[in-house]
Amino acid sequence: MDKDNRHIKVMTLEDEPLRSEGVQHATGEERRTSTSRSRADEAAGPKPKGRSVADMHGSERKVQCCKEKYCIGTWNVRTMNLGKLDVVKNEMARINIDILGISELKWTGMGEFSLDDYHIYYCGQETRKRNGVALIVNKRVVKAVLGCNLKNDRMISIRIQGRPFNITVIQVYAPTTGAEETEIDQFYEDLQDLIEVTPKKDVLLIIGDWNAKVGNQEIKGTTGKFGLGVQNEAGQRLIEFCQENKLVITNTLFQQHKRRLYTWTSPDGQHRNQIDYILCSQRWRSSIQSAKTRPGADCGSDHQLLIAKFKLKLKKVGKTTGPVRYNLSQIPYEYTVEVRNRFKDLDLVDRVPEELWMEARNIIQEAATKTIPMKRKCKKAKWLSNEALQIAGERRQAKCEGDSERYRKLNADFQKIARRDKKAFLNEQCKEIEENNRMGRTRDLFKKIGDMKGTFCTKISIIKDKSGKDLTEAEDIKKRWQEYTEELYQKEIDVSYTPGSVVADLEPDILESEVKWALESIANNKASGSDDIPAELFKILKDDAVKVLHSICQQIWKTQQWPEDWRRSVYIPIPKKGSAKECSNYRTIALISHASKVMLKILQGRLKQYVDRELPEVQAGFRRGRGTETKLQTCAGL
Repeated sequence: MDKDNRHIKVMTLEDEPLRSEGVQHATGEERRTSTSRSRADEAAGPKPKGRSVADMHGSERKVQCCKEKYCIGTWNVRTMNLGKLDVVKNEMARINIDILGISELKWTGMGEFSLDDYHIYYCGQETRKRNGVALIVNKRVVKAVLGCNLKNDRMISIRIQGRPFNITVIQVYAPTTGAEETEIDQFYEDLQDLIEVTPKKDVLLIIGDWNAKVGNQEIKGTTGKFGLGVQNEAGQRLIEFCQENKLVITNTLFQQHKRRLYTWTSPDGQHRNQIDYILCSQRWRSSIQSAKTRPGADCGSDHQLLIAKFKLKLKKVGKTTGPVRYNLSQIPYEYTVEVRNRFKDLDLVDRVPEELWMEARNIIQEAATKTIPMKRKCKKAKWLSNEALQIAGERRQAKCEGDSERYRKLNADFQKIARRDKKAFLNEQCKEIEENNRMGRTRDLFKKIGDMKGTFCTKISIIKDKSGKDLTEAEDIKKRWQEYTEELYQKEIDVSYTPGSVVADLEPDILESEVKWALESIANNKASGSDDIPAELFKILKDDAVKVLHSICQQIWKTQQWPEDWRRSVYIPIPKKGSAKECSNYRTIALISHASKVMLKILQGRLKQYVDRELPEVQAGFRRGRGTETKLQTCAGL
């Protein structure tokens, strides 16, 4: 039992009438315990209206402690095309939806990315724009997300840390009734596999477009009596699935106007069905406060937005902080003055390398944080104009009023203006590229070209272990990467040598000129290591930085003791071709401290003179001034 379960705060709750749909089926032992408790209560006499949580049954106490309200929804958007994502985000903000599942996304690939105040997890087919599902969470929920499972183009799940139990949300898009029987069977098999890997204690919510009609007949423990229409074969399959997994269809439990029940409308407006559902574990269905559609929400789809409000408590996940990014375009003079003055007070004679480096590092970091502004994160340019968003609002109003003719006209106007805005945005980006090329701003030029190419590479939060099992938890993924990198870089070192191959001469001490050369040779605009100190912050100090680094390098040369920061590397996996779930399909880029590069370059320069003696004269690869192109030209001339 975790710490949060052991310490439960005692509070007073008001009695609320329980819904008949929310009654849980107790076991024989629970019924006997409840009966004995009720008899004891009767003998003790009447109790006040307020109840202490400490006096409740364990499972009831855990449910009642969940005080925060959240809104979850599912929506079939019928293709997330031009400008529709912005419209969906606006609807989420307007209705205060925390988690939204998307069906028929029709994007290719899989991954996750952040956009404004929302984080989007999505999964589609590799090349074809068919099916596709996504989960969009707002900033209120994203801090509690433990991981995601991008199963396939018909289902996706995220796991959220909560109290007292975690929450698993699965978004699905089921095959239509006209699909092959094998495709439907495969869908339910994949969904069952996804449920089986979900911890049994988790609060399970399955949302999406099921393409099934469960009807208005009440089935105890599975459906309520407020469904819509007549049950079909697909609906019977869904009910059997719910009974096997102890799930309840929540949007059949609440009495609503018919307009709040149907989730799909035929193009001619003559037929309306309930085919989108929100499923919940039977044990936790009393946490669902309401479930209904929002006919006023609009994104140009023939499906209605279905939402449910529930009371559960989420817990923020402690995530590692990102790297510090300073604005190095113009380092203020105050930084140089403060660091130089504080460097003068340092004792540089016979110091332990670790201690001297820690003092120098702290001086640079404190001065940089105090005087250098942080680099602002560049938000993605919004190409959809206010005019298009205004028409989207008018289209939603026409939908609410039932004016289908005006709705179709506004929908066509929105698509036309969205295409116009996209074209104008691309033209503006091309002008910026031409201007960067004309002014010789190479870095900005290629950055803008990369943004325009559309090769959007999202990060994947799922990695397979050695046995091929998907890992979704952050700690499991971290351990897998540690295991993989240890195997990748583990090599047997041959320590055998011959007496003639050893250099008998003792190398001289590290020279200040070597440190100055090594520092100047480090390139600018490179990612820093674990110390978050860019090379520019050393180079602007000139001789003052050279003296301090020279003292550290000299002590390392004498004592053979390296500072901890200089021995630590930050591994960044960059995906290559192939499955993004395989560790072998990544390049592991190691980011090391720029200060350590000074010592490494000095060692490299000293070793080079000995290596050049051993290499044959004909070898040209990976040697300065001896490119392989020269050798190829020589071979061609023979």
